[in-house]
Amino acid sequence: MANTSSAKKAARSAVRKAVINKNRIGKVRTSVRKVEEAITGGKKSDAEVLLKAATTEVMRGANKGVMHKNAASRKVSRLTHRVRAMKG
Repeated sequence: MANTSSAKKAARSAVRKAVINKNRIGKVRTSVRKVEEAITGGKKSDAEVLLKAATTEVMRGANKGVMHKNAASRKVSRLTHRVRAMKG
C-alpha cells in the first residue's frame, strides 16, 4: 500500500488511466473485428470503408501508448493486404 501522499495520488491516477486505456483497447479491437467480419462476409466495399476507420483507431492507440507502434503497423498492414486480396 502507498505510504506517501505522492504515491497515493499516483495510485489514484493509475486507476483512472487504466480505465481510459481499457476503453481505447476496446475501440481498437472492435474496429479490427468489424473489418475482419466484413472480410469473411465477402463485402469488399464495406471492408474498405471499415479499414479506413480501423486504421485510424489502431494508429491512435499506438500514439496513445496502448499498443506498440510496430504492432499497430503490422496489424494495419495485414488487414490492408487481406482487404486488397478480396474479389469483388
